[in-house]
Amino acid sequence: MSLQTRKMTLILGGARSGKSALAQKMAHESGRPVLYVATATAGDEEMAARIAAHQAERPAHWHTLEAPLQVGAAIAAARPAGADLVLVDCLTLLANNVLAPLPETISSAEADAALGAEVDGLLAAYLAGSAEWIIVSNEVGLGLVPPYPLGRLYRDALGRANQRLAAVADEVLFMVAGLPLVLKSAGPQASA
Repeated sequence: MSLQTRKMTLILGGARSGKSALAQKMAHESGRPVLYVATATAGDEEMAARIAAHQAERPAHWHTLEAPLQVGAAIAAARPAGADLVLVDCLTLLANNVLAPLPETISSAEADAALGAEVDGLLAAYLAGSAEWIIVSNEVGLGLVPPYPLGRLYRDALGRANQRLAAVADEVLFMVAGLPLVLKSAGPQASA
């Protein structure tokens, strides 16, 4: 493990805004050994194709950890000793893995608690190490209000989870049409 200063970058944006591409570019350009943490699960053929495309885009020398749940604990347990950068892609799918199986009758507080436990685990793993982290997440609160209760709970819980991570992050970027907007900067050296 190197002696670099621990840093977290949160990359937010809509679907197909370029979040993952930017995160991978930043990780690649860092020159550090990377642990890529994939939260997606292949529930259908289309998702399996997306996962395969993401896998093909990653450098072969990166370590990959597939962790659909309890991601913080999985990172803490499995991170290779030489990984100086952890890239989590993405919180959005992790939220789906946590919240989709829950009954539509759950309360907002229960949804927040379920996803909050995952955020707690991520933050604990981040704070316990010295690696730089990049976390990717969708900003789902900019569109229409979902027409069903679980969709609204998901949108709200993810929004609150993003806020928690943004409060801790040193740098927060918002992707629009492949262009990064700096929402929070780690200092004058920060650039996207």
